[in-house]
Amino acid sequence: MEQRGAPLEVIAYSLRRERERIGLSLSELAKRAGIAKSTLSQLEAGAGNPSVETLWALGVALDVPFSRLVEPPKPKVQVIRAGEGPIVYSERADYTATLLASCPPHARRDIYLITAEPGGKRESDPHMPGVIEHVVIASGRALVGLTDEPIDIGPGDYIAYPGDLPHVFEALEAGTTACMVSEHV
Repeated sequence: MEQRGAPLEVIAYSLRRERERIGLSLSELAKRAGIAKSTLSQLEAGAGNPSVETLWALGVALDVPFSRLVEPPKPKVQVIRAGEGPIVYSERADYTATLLASCPPHARRDIYLITAEPGGKRESDPHMPGVIEHVVIASGRALVGLTDEPIDIGPGDYIAYPGDLPHVFEALEAGTTACMVSEHV
């Protein structure tokens, strides 16, 4: 699938900036993230089409929120219209995460719009220690939460769970949308 709104040049710049900030080589970062060095090299060169799984793994390895890797600089007043914003697709499910608001320096949260369709699970590996995910379903139904005990939630329902444990989001109805807040404790 194409990637809209999270330009490869922003991802490339962010990866280089964060890798250099902590003094890691390409090889060491690739090893820590469990990806091929060639994949990381392509991403830092502004090529490739990274999945949400690859970017999450890199964020964990760099100890930075996912948003810091995909979001371009923003003005003081920000409006993101429906269908716009940095969108990253899952390689394992019909699932997209649109970054709505990242945590500014010294804040502790990112906000995402999730859209998902039935037929596949978005299984997430553990994020950075202390991450809590908060999800409110806007439309449809989904199984959400820890991988071994997801909860069936529907419109208006809220769930919070540790994001530093394996977790899942599986749409049960077409057109499932949710707001997810990733809180970095």
